[in-house]
Amino acid sequence: MTDFLSVFPLWVLVLDYVFGVIMWTLIGRTAMGIFLPEDSDFFFMRFFVRATTPVIRLFRPITPSFIIEPMVPLFVAWFFYMFRFYFMPWLLGYSVMGMLSFPLESDIAGVIYEMYKNYTQ
Repeated sequence: MTDFLSVFPLWVLVLDYVFGVIMWTLIGRTAMGIFLPEDSDFFFMRFFVRATTPVIRLFRPITPSFIIEPMVPLFVAWFFYMFRFYFMPWLLGYSVMGMLSFPLESDIAGVIYEMYKNYTQ
């Protein structure tokens, strides 16, 4: 597992983790919206709606009107992805980092790998 703290400054990791959590929460809201209405009493759906509504409201001025309402969170998540994948490396002076180079996703993949490795032994 890569030690990202030795590669990136702490502010980069914090910013990536915050934007990554926002991005995945928006994706989670879109996925849950396939099966449940927005006003569902299910705990996770209530969390996704409460946590992401302010972000969606912030992006409302640049959201095209032709996007159907259930897909708006995915559209907003795309902005966070683009920021993390293209703007952050450019800001740091790197070219595009590539797949699984996001610190949040790499840490999660490392934990899953360790769990799998311990399970198969």
